[in-house]
Amino acid sequence: MFPSKGVSNIISLGIGEPDFSPPHHVLEAVKQALNEGKTHYTPTAGIPDLLEALAKKAKKDYGLTYDPNTEILVTVGGTHAIFLAMQGLVNPSDEVLIPDPGFVCYEPSVNMAEGIPISIPLLEKNGFTVDEEAVISHITKRSHMIVINSPNNPTGSVLSYGDLSNLTKIVRERDLLVISDEVYEKITYDDAQHHCLASFPDMRERTIVVGSFSKTYAMTGFRIGYAYGPQRLIAHMMLAHQFSVACVDGPAQYGALAALRGPQDFVKEMVAEFDRRRKLVISRLSEIEGFRCDLPKGAFYVFPNIKDFGTSSEKFAQYMIDNARVMVVPGSAFGKHGEGYLRLSYATAYEHLEEALNRMAKSAKAFKKA
Repeated sequence: MFPSKGVSNIISLGIGEPDFSPPHHVLEAVKQALNEGKTHYTPTAGIPDLLEALAKKAKKDYGLTYDPNTEILVTVGGTHAIFLAMQGLVNPSDEVLIPDPGFVCYEPSVNMAEGIPISIPLLEKNGFTVDEEAVISHITKRSHMIVINSPNNPTGSVLSYGDLSNLTKIVRERDLLVISDEVYEKITYDDAQHHCLASFPDMRERTIVVGSFSKTYAMTGFRIGYAYGPQRLIAHMMLAHQFSVACVDGPAQYGALAALRGPQDFVKEMVAEFDRRRKLVISRLSEIEGFRCDLPKGAFYVFPNIKDFGTSSEKFAQYMIDNARVMVVPGSAFGKHGEGYLRLSYATAYEHLEEALNRMAKSAKAFKKA
């Protein structure tokens, strides 16, 4: 999606990035690290203090114990953790089940590992949750791994305890490995709760839990993610990590350490603001003829159905750029089952959202008449 020549003054609802600055104490920790000359290579897995802090986080948040020396890996963002898991754990022709619609990096990561991506449809009628029957129907003798993402990008759905419990039964029965992408874990609303997949019975030893500082602390540019997992799985990821990037940026790791050790008020305040924006977007979209969208339970996206407009999501997204000067992402970018939808990010200022929705309403009405 690109603006046509001459189109300017565009409001972007496309990028999945908090519009907040990181907490002040995080920035100060990075400055201090630079001033103290902490600008050299770090241990491949991450600086010891950060690994220890991540181990404490896992114990506090999930009730899980991970050895900071062998079972935690600091990565170049959550996306890198997913890539490393694919490179280290997927063999050629292994089938990897991925959510569809799902985060855009899953399928390419499987392909680069020479695996075979298998789409598991997330349907609107099911609230875009993973349906256990759909999973079972796509499992074959070559099935090796499944990717779970909750809260979900792009739909904003959150898997309940019951949903996850049912999935773990299938995973255990079919002896699958799991990548549990939990980078939006702190961004949930209403009665929705995040549950770490590895905390379910007998799941710790077959699950790579992927997390990130990007969404929780608005540290997207720092590129700091992490993975929890049993030593036998993390060791394979470590090799791919070592020979691709060697280590993660040192000062950024000290910023991440400060984020974990410091006050968490920033996170609560950011999520409260996202909630305010979420309600605005859903309220306004419900007033636009042709849009249909339920209230998402997590992340900072809405995924409205636009099938009533009778065109492809890509063409409609381009129309919004050219006519409304609003950038959105076509649902087809997230898989074939994303066709007929758009992803709108509300990680932008409230007043910008108001203006964007005014423009979209006007352009949608014009599209209907055309």
